[in-house]
Amino acid sequence: MGQRRRTTAVILATLLLCGAFAARECRAEPSDDTVARGKALAIAGDCASCHTADPAKPFAGGKRVDTPFGAVFSPNLTPDRDTGIGGWSDDDFLRALRTGVSPDGAHYYPAFPYPYFTKLIRDDMLAIRAYLATLVPVANKAPPPELRWPLNYRVLMRAWDYLFFTPGIIQPDQGKSPQWNRGRYLVEGLAHCGACHTPKNVFGADRNDQAFGGNMVQGMFAPRLDGAGRSGLKSWSVDDIVEYLQSGRNGRSHAGPLMSEVVVNSTSKMSDADLRAIAVYLKGLPAGAPEPEVSPPPAAQMSDGEQIYRGACVSCHELDGSGSPRVYPPLPGNANLQSANPASTLRIILDGAQTVTTPRAPNAGSMPSYPKLTDQQIADVATYIRNSWGNAAPAVTADDVVKARQAK
Repeated sequence: MGQRRRTTAVILATLLLCGAFAARECRAEPSDDTVARGKALAIAGDCASCHTADPAKPFAGGKRVDTPFGAVFSPNLTPDRDTGIGGWSDDDFLRALRTGVSPDGAHYYPAFPYPYFTKLIRDDMLAIRAYLATLVPVANKAPPPELRWPLNYRVLMRAWDYLFFTPGIIQPDQGKSPQWNRGRYLVEGLAHCGACHTPKNVFGADRNDQAFGGNMVQGMFAPRLDGAGRSGLKSWSVDDIVEYLQSGRNGRSHAGPLMSEVVVNSTSKMSDADLRAIAVYLKGLPAGAPEPEVSPPPAAQMSDGEQIYRGACVSCHELDGSGSPRVYPPLPGNANLQSANPASTLRIILDGAQTVTTPRAPNAGSMPSYPKLTDQQIADVATYIRNSWGNAAPAVTADDVVKARQAK
């Protein structure tokens, strides 16, 4: 009887301590399955890409993220108590993802994609937290933001949130399949695809009426993901999208420099089921804004561009532009190539490109840079490949090339 009383007293004391101290000190350890699910969710959210500046210190933050308004630096997500999130409670973590507010009450800048993460369910948020808690703690304090006045005053984010941010989880569409709903949850929430692929207004908020209509990101153009005929995904099959996300390439296109990072750190490590769900959802998107009417480029520019193409490009891309799919991307019908904005095409011509390698596609391919071509020559060859073999896209000017050089 005395032993039973002592056990009861210990339990009561423990409960009192849990009430006296932070609840995070008394929570049950998450299961291995929860941690594993959290890791998969963190991969799907591509957290490592933004929160890893030093590959030897994953998730320790400090990576510079350039925006049209200046630069911000990603915070430390390791469980270091002083510079990371080791001292956060579950509620602190949920509040950050759900509302974009830090434990000290400061509002995050939307370079942290909380407008997308707010759509996650609570269990998924806590699973991500459980996984992050298993990381090696690293002491690393991120530098302060380098934003233009007056945006360097974080309090202004209160107004931004009031105008452009609506917190809340995604509600499933009961008229759609579970696979479609899973794809929507990933695309519109965790994977935050619209952060790059949706046009922004002058305040950096999504133009929701043009969702997935393409957007400029760090000197590149993230292409349309809607059902547009020339520059969207209308001509891609579900299998094409899955292969692209798995390997960074398919029979129609290759991932550019920015998307390659997403493929390596995120989509190539996701489950086949989630990738197929994403593909099913994307293929269900209708075409948004009409593609621009394209007039045939000047005959002289097409002729000059063809000469440059024959001299510099045919060895890899072939005379008919067919290339070597999955090694050198084909050019006919290439959606990225036919984007209204030629920035990505110009960036690749100026800088060259390296085919991303993944376990599913380990063979490498590369394209040399052509910075010594004149601005007009680059404009001519870009116009030629954007308007040959059935392609159609606005002509490129020498001024476009000048801006691309300056944007590097």
